[in-house]
Amino acid sequence: MTAGALGEPRPARFSWAAVAPAGAALLVALAATANLYGYHRDELYFRVLPRASGYVDQPPLTPWLARTFSEVIADEPWALRIPAVIAAVATVFVVALVAREVGGGALAQGLAAWGYGFGVFPLLFGHVFLTTSLDLLVWPLVTLFILRAVLRGEGRWWLLAGLVVGLSLNNKLLIVLLLAAVAIGLAVAGPRRVFRTPWPYLALAVAVVAGAPAILYQLLNGLPQLTMGAALSAENGGEVRTLMWPFLALLIGPSLVVFWVVGLIALFRRPGWRTLRFLAVAFLVLLVLVFASGSQFYYPLGLLSVVFAIGCVPIADWARTRGRRAVAIAAVALNAVVSILISLPVVPLGMLGTTPIPAMNQAVADQVGWPRYVEQVERVAAEARATDAGTIVLASNYGEAGALDRFGSEALPPVYSGHNALADGAPPPPETRTVVVVGGQYGWVRSEFANCEVVDRFDNGVDVDNEEQGEPIAVCRDPLRPWSAVWTRLAHLS
Repeated sequence: MTAGALGEPRPARFSWAAVAPAGAALLVALAATANLYGYHRDELYFRVLPRASGYVDQPPLTPWLARTFSEVIADEPWALRIPAVIAAVATVFVVALVAREVGGGALAQGLAAWGYGFGVFPLLFGHVFLTTSLDLLVWPLVTLFILRAVLRGEGRWWLLAGLVVGLSLNNKLLIVLLLAAVAIGLAVAGPRRVFRTPWPYLALAVAVVAGAPAILYQLLNGLPQLTMGAALSAENGGEVRTLMWPFLALLIGPSLVVFWVVGLIALFRRPGWRTLRFLAVAFLVLLVLVFASGSQFYYPLGLLSVVFAIGCVPIADWARTRGRRAVAIAAVALNAVVSILISLPVVPLGMLGTTPIPAMNQAVADQVGWPRYVEQVERVAAEARATDAGTIVLASNYGEAGALDRFGSEALPPVYSGHNALADGAPPPPETRTVVVVGGQYGWVRSEFANCEVVDRFDNGVDVDNEEQGEPIAVCRDPLRPWSAVWTRLAHLS
């Protein structure tokens, strides 16, 4: 590690030899598995959303990219997932640059690149295209720019951080938590002198300008993201506040927990890293904010990646002997093998249901069964339509609605759903009398009709327990209230 006269870290040389192979290997792993299993439920939702300036549950960027790549390149999972792959591979280089920025040499950069790139949730978010897939890159990149601004005293890095923040607001508003955590970290641990310069405030102005479309959408539509956040907290809050602590060990991987714990301790204890201590405080503040919001347990991952990369520096200093270096590399390799099994679709689909993987990784389970589910719905709908040509299909969630849109034939009746942004669409025609109700909403939807009958239940055929498996497919007739009233009740957020 290199240091200045005051003991502060100085950037080492960037080691392409240590980092580039990690990026290339990740690219190969993600490309090779991109079309296995099938779409994730969120991907089916993004694909079916109409282009808009925003939605009740999210800004427009990820749905726009998903729809564009599906239309322009191919209507297949691998094409839709290209942005996720790009973001994941780019993040490998960013976390290596973080290690380099605080003085880490080739070994530290290599450990950061391979360890993070082949971590559990980085692999997962690189495989499926979620809003978090882009945040996978944004959070470490913003933190790297702030780190450079603080260590180098160069205002341009503040402006670049502000630009990335603003652009990312058009994908996800969660970046505000990072800004709050970093601001508190700087106020508590310093260097407080940054607040006496114009650069953070100019960066904030740049962020507001670049994020103006997303900000205006929120202001003009009654801050729907707050409503969405409250809905997520109400649904997930208790579970998230309990699970987020043990899941910290799983975000990158259990065998690499020591890396980021060492990084957190070193930020507080290394005299030469006094200027960096705001990052440790920021990480702890972020944990408190995520706990308070109760939205998703993986939200700390973006800043955890930075703490992990920093931790690779003292780990590399420790691993100066051949034996210790072998231990560090073995930890990274072991974690990579376990992460690949958990996060990527490498287990044959027919065997997946016999493994604990679906229970450990809900995102894997959510990629299974969609074409088969649609075939079941089509069979039921065809029978219902034979007696009532005005039959419609009512999907309980956006995954079902998206799957019916993607895999349904031209004979499938019109599909409606009140889940999240799909509720903004028009309700079923007032004259609709027969409805094929699919999924979990049937439990209470049946009370809206004179009679209902469960005709079938979802079965993916491989015994993978996901949200749809075993849920009913029912035919309901003769609504008891006007569709305008029923539709209001169907609208729900989660």
